[in-house]
Amino acid sequence: MATREIAGITVEIDEDGYMADHTQWNIEMAVILAKEQEIEELTDRHYVVIEYMRKEFEENGTGPSIRKLNKQSGVSTKELYQLFPGGPAKKAAFIAGITKPHGCI
Repeated sequence: MATREIAGITVEIDEDGYMADHTQWNIEMAVILAKEQEIEELTDRHYVVIEYMRKEFEENGTGPSIRKLNKQSGVSTKELYQLFPGGPAKKAAFIAGITKPHGCI
């Protein structure tokens, strides 16, 4: 497995570039990862999604689908696409330091 440095910490990444060990993640990493996804600033609404993604991952071993994310996070589909343009579930998972959700291409 490949490694990379994020916020001064060396982490393992999978073949898609997602962090392999979500326990190494921190807020400083989230800011850096967001910028890599062309999200210049993380707002409170971004963190609602990120925290929900991490909670679901810890409970189920994968991030939620976009449908579950919409229904249970309190963030509408329209807002999800505004916050994480071009693929909310994948981008939010990447920024949250979890693996790509099952079902994401």
